[in-house]
Formats: sequence, structure tokens, C-alpha cells
Amino acid sequence: MIKDESFMKAAAAAATNWLNSRLLHGKSRHVQFRIAPSLLQCCPARRSQLGHAFVSTVNLSSTSQARHPHDLSVDLDRTKQAHALLTKTHFTRTHVGHQPHLGSAARVDFLVTSYIKNGSPEAAIGVYVCAREAGYVLDCFTIPSVLKACGQVSCWRVGKEIHGFSTKSGFDGDVFVLNSMVFMYGECGHVALARSLFDEMPKRDAVSWSTMIRCYRHVGLVEKALELVKEMHIVNVKPNEAALVNMANLFADLGNFGMAKAMHAYAIRTATGGYSDENMGVMLSTALMDMHAKCSNLAFAHTLFDGLTQKNIVAWTVMISGYIRCCKLKEGADLFKKMIEEGLRPNEVTLLSLIIECGSLKALQLGKQIHAYISRHCLDISIAASAGLIDMYGKCGNAKYARALFDHIENRDFFTWSAMVSAYARAALIDQTFYCFVLMRAEGLSPDRETIVNILLACAGTGAFALGRRIHVYLNKCGMNDVILKTALVDMYAKCGDIVGAHVLFAEAIYHDMCMWNAMIGGYGKHGCGKEALELFREMEESGIKPNDMTYIVVLQACSHAGLVAEGKRVFHELVNSRVLVPKIEHYGCMVDLLGRAGMLEEAYEVIKSMPIKPNCIIWGALYAASKLFKNSKMEMLASKQITEIGPRSSGYNVNVYNAADRWSDVEEVRRRVTNSRTKKEAGVSVIEVAIRG
Repeated sequence: MIKDESFMKAAAAAATNWLNSRLLHGKSRHVQFRIAPSLLQCCPARRSQLGHAFVSTVNLSSTSQARHPHDLSVDLDRTKQAHALLTKTHFTRTHVGHQPHLGSAARVDFLVTSYIKNGSPEAAIGVYVCAREAGYVLDCFTIPSVLKACGQVSCWRVGKEIHGFSTKSGFDGDVFVLNSMVFMYGECGHVALARSLFDEMPKRDAVSWSTMIRCYRHVGLVEKALELVKEMHIVNVKPNEAALVNMANLFADLGNFGMAKAMHAYAIRTATGGYSDENMGVMLSTALMDMHAKCSNLAFAHTLFDGLTQKNIVAWTVMISGYIRCCKLKEGADLFKKMIEEGLRPNEVTLLSLIIECGSLKALQLGKQIHAYISRHCLDISIAASAGLIDMYGKCGNAKYARALFDHIENRDFFTWSAMVSAYARAALIDQTFYCFVLMRAEGLSPDRETIVNILLACAGTGAFALGRRIHVYLNKCGMNDVILKTALVDMYAKCGDIVGAHVLFAEAIYHDMCMWNAMIGGYGKHGCGKEALELFREMEESGIKPNDMTYIVVLQACSHAGLVAEGKRVFHELVNSRVLVPKIEHYGCMVDLLGRAGMLEEAYEVIKSMPIKPNCIIWGALYAASKLFKNSKMEMLASKQITEIGPRSSGYNVNVYNAADRWSDVEEVRRRVTNSRTKKEAGVSVIEVAIRG
């Protein structure tokens, strides 16, 4: 085995010979002198020997971009070459005298950092494991990088081992190491451990606070994150740019226009000393753009966008995605064309972001145009982009296109299979969903939580109870029993007719979140168990969980189906007087339906007149159906008049109204308008299970 000192001398000699040979053959222009000399001069002493060693093994060609002097990372292939060399010569314990060699930690740090920057965090963790097995003494520069890799792949067990190793090695007082540990626990979903570590930190800087805010946001605990922002302000910690970016992302998730404006003002005051947006960095400006776009304030977002002196691909992506998200598809498409005209080609991240937005908005035509752009420009569609396109087509209800794309993928991974299963599930194609699910399992891949939830929703929507119970058995075998899956099971059992089974699952759950309460209350309502639904509603309030908009909708529906008029009025009165929630059109619709079913038509009409928003066809349709049921011709004509004035979207109601009044010429006119406007009526579907035993 070559000793460290002889290896370094040999490497330096090889480097000299290599450079001389390049000069001799007139290829000096292919040597990136801006990197190598500055790297050797500017790096700390512990890295200088590493730089000499790797000049000989890594080809610094002119194709490489100039890097920061301290950046030792190279591309993936050359990182693997360097890794192979070190594995062959140095992953054994070698000493000079009684001390480990000076450059050992630096070599490990080089490989870990390079693997992370090249998108291979698993390999970075593997380097750490080999180094520990070889007995290398690692320093506080390597540990944060490995913890970052653990966070990226949610490898919290290795992260926990690193936590113990750091404590034994005396790094538990290093703020950089502790910040990385908080990040790792947060990314792995263990927010309680992250907060406990954060509270025990002897010294916290702006990065510590920013990381903890990010952890809460990562798992959706927005209120906790807001509390931490307030606490950070109270203790007078001035956030850096990264902290302000995390705060902007937090307020983007809230979607509150007023709070977004306040955050923008705070960013100007903190980052620029109170001057203007022009003095802010590109990263912070882009985060604020994204925040305003997600709060449906495109004017503010575009002002920031126009103020950027250099618009990078991230800024363009945020702005285009914002327009798509706000349903301004034409403006988004025009901005996409303008970006291309200015010579900036979209990268994979940009295209994937736009595809995701199209799927969320069910903008099928724009999604097809983006897919066509990728195909027309012969861009290599990665597995991630393919999965995104399949998911987009699935969300738009076009399982045929999704399957065609899926069939053309040679190396299908977990994400493509999950997207295909979810696409079939969203289209309520139960047989294809389970066939694809079985094939996925045969490939050795286990569906994730989101895929299982989509399957259960499909079972609930089509009444496929036997197949839903099979999924339940599969979840029990796999040990997947978190609150989201439990909620989906409760909803499936209730909608498939087994309210007792739904209640058993609800009672067995250790933790009940808002969605689970709503699912159980809604299940009772659908089965006409109004009293049980109200009792559960009061129990939820007593447990300290505040009802949301959906809670009041399912409670009012339960009262309507069970004929509990007085109780429904009381619940609606609570909602109207609430300081937190504002009644929406769905709540008024439930109230009109409740009073209409009870024959209280005049009172239902008074509710409609008191609405602060314009009633839609569903509101008037509920009053019309109740008027027809109780043979109140005056109210029936009033409701029918309002329905006909709403327009083509209420054509179904119009036809029924005119039929009832024997106004056949008007029926013909309505049908002619529907034909000319090419409005398609959704076909009704009935589904039954035949000879299936769960």
C-alpha cells in the first residue's frame, strides 16, 4: 500500500508531467489555469495537498466552467474516478507517526461535496460510511455535508448515527454542525427532534432560525412557523437573505395578500436598509415574486420581475407559473414565447414546473403545447419529466394520453409507475388501476402514500368496496397507518356503505386531524345519522380543534339529510358570527337546501336575499326543486326566472323548468343554444360490483 507522503509526491510529479505534455503538444488552451492555480493558492493549508493530488487525476478541460477558488467539486464521472482511486489507495487506516494524515478529512470532504453537487446524495453517504469504517478522523467541514445528503434522501437513521458521532467527537457546540442536524431532522419529517435540538443549541444564528422555520413549513405546520418568525423578531435576530427567502416561501403558502405585502415591506427594510426593491438580491426578489404570484397578486409580481436587471431562468419560471396558476393561460404562454425569443431556453426544472401547474389547473391544451415543445425541439425527456407529464394528463382526466406516454418509457421507476396508477385512479378506471397497481408491486416497487390515497378515493367514488378492503389489508401488512391514510380509509368505508367500519377505524386512530373529523362527520351525514354527526362535531370542538369551511359544510349537509332544521340554523348562526371564517356560497347552498327540504320556502328565499355574494344556479336550483316538491307555483316561477337569466351553464335546469311549464318552444331554443355553443353534457354512469369477494 502506498503511504500518504509518497502518494502526494507521485501525484505532484504526475501533475507536472501532465501539464508539460499538454504544453509540448500545443494543447495548453485546454487547461483551465483559472481554476487550478487559484485553487492551490487560495485553499486552506489542509486542502492544498488535496488540490495537488487531484490535479493529476481530474481532467480540468476547457469545457469546465470557472468555479469559485474554494470549490473543489467536479462532474459526476470524474468524481467517480477520484472515488475509485481513493478507494484503491486510501480507504485503509494509514498514519504518519502517531497522527492521521493531514489530508484525509479533506479527501472525504471533496468526494461528499462533489457527489451532492452532482445529485448523488446516496453516494455521498456511502463515502462517509467507508471513511468511518476505515477509521478516518472527520472534521466539522465534512459532517454538515453528509447531513445535507441524509436530508435529501430522508435517511434519518444514518443522520441519527452522525448526530451521536458528532456529540462524541465534540462537534455538538459547533453552530454549523447543529444547523445541519436541524435541517436533516426537518427534511426527514422528524420536526419534534429538530425543535428539541434547536431549543438546546447554546448559540443560534440567523441560519438556525431560518432552518427551523423551513422545517415547520416542510411538514405543513404553518402556524408553528409563524410563531417562530414572531419569536425571531422579538429576540432581535436580523434575518439574512436565506432566512428572508424561507419567510417569503412561508407567506406564499399562506396565500394571504395582506401578509404578503407586509412581508415584502419587511424584506425591503431588512435587506436593503429601507430603500427599494432594486437593492435586493436576485434570489430574494424571485422568492418575493413567487409569494405575490401565489397570493394572486400578479401586478406586484410583475413589477418585481420587470425590475430585475438580469432575469435568470428561475425568475422566468416563477413568473410564467404564476400566470398559469392564476388561470391566465394566454399570458403565461405569451411570456413563455417571449423568454424563448430573448434567447433563454427553458431547462428541465422550468418545463417540469409548468407541467405541474398545468396539471393542478387541469389546463390540458397548454400541457399538450408544452409536451409538443419538448418533442419538437428533440429535448431528452428525463424520467422525472415523463412522470410529470403522465401526472398532468392524469389530473386532466386523459388516461389514454398518460398510458401512451407510459408505454414509451423503457426504464420505468417508482415515480412513473405511481403517476400511471394515480392517473387511472383519478379517471375512476378501477380495473386498470388495480392491474397497474399489481404490475407495480411485481416490479418490486411499493406505492407511496399519495398513490394509495388516490386509489382509495377512486374506490370511494365508484363504490368498489371489495377492492378498497384489499388495499386496507395491504396497508396493514406494510405497516402504513399514518393519519392521512387512516382518513382515506374512513372516507372510503363511509362512502361504500359501511359506516360501522368507518367508525371503528376512526375510534382506533390515535391522532385525529381536521380531515379525519370531517370525513367521519360527513360519513354520518350521508347515512342520515344527523344526531351522531352533531355529537361528533361538538366533541371535535371540545378537543380543541377549530372547525374549518369543510367542517361546516358536512355538518349542514348532515342536518339537511336528517331534517334537523333547528340544529342546522344554530350551526349556520355560529358560522355567520364567527370571527375567523366567512360563509361561502357552499354554506348558503346547504342552508337553502335544509330549509327547502323542510318546506320553509319563504325563509329559504330570505337566506338567498341576504347573501353577500351573487347566488349561482345551484342555489336557485335547490329552491326550485323544493318549490316543485311542495307545489309552491309562485316560488317555483321566481326560481325558474332566475335560473333562465343565469345563462347557458344552467341549460339543464332551463330545460326542466320549461318542460314543467309546457313551454316546448323554449325547450327547443335552449337545446339549440346548447348545440351551437358546443356545450357537452356529462353522461351519467352507474357502476356495480359483480362476483367480487374482498
